Amino acid sequence: MAITPDEAQSVLSKADRLYSVEEVDKAFNRLARALTGRLSNTNPLVLCVMQGGLIPAGMLLSQLDFPLQQDYIHASRYAGGTRGGSLNWIVKPSVSLQDKVILLIDDIHDEGLTLDAIAKDCMASGAREVCSAVLVNKVHDRKGGLSADFSGLDVEDRYVFGYGMDYKGYLRNAPGIYAVNEDA
Repeated sequence: MAITPDEAQSVLSKADRLYSVEEVDKAFNRLARALTGRLSNTNPLVLCVMQGGLIPAGMLLSQLDFPLQQDYIHASRYAGGTRGGSLNWIVKPSVSLQDKVILLIDDIHDEGLTLDAIAKDCMASGAREVCSAVLVNKVHDRKGGLSADFSGLDVEDRYVFGYGMDYKGYLRNAPGIYAVNEDA
C-alpha cells in the first residue's frame, strides 16, 4: 500500500493537528521526570522499539540523567500499512536481558499487543522487570495487551502520525502529532 511523497504531503496538509511541537516537548519533559523518578537507581537497559520508538527514544534519552544502557528491538504489526496484523520480529536485543530492569520506549500504545509480546519475550529472556513508556496513548476500549506504564499524551481513536508514528511509511517526522482527516 505504498504512496508517493506528494500523496503524503496531501495527507499532512489536510490532517488535523492534535498537538503542537511545544505541547509534545512538554510531554517529553513530563515523561523524563517520571522515568527518572522511577528508574534512576535501577541501571536500566532501555530498548527502543523500532521504527516508531526512534524519535521518542531520542527525545527522552538525553533527558534521563542517570546511568543506563541502550539497545533496540524491532518488531512490528503494521508493515507500512494502517491496520495492525500479526507480530513480525525483525531484530531482538543484542545484549543479555538476564536480571535487568528493561525500559521499552515506543511511539504509541494502541491495543497493547506489540508491547505485550515484547515484554513477555523480555521476561522469558530473564529480565527482572519490564516497564514501558510511550509518547501517545490511544483512548478506546479495544486494549487487549499490556498497558503502558508511562505515557505522554492521550489521543482519540483516529489514525495518528508524527514523532515516530507513520502514515504508510511517511510523516514520522511531522512537526506535531496529527490525525488523518478521513473527510478530506
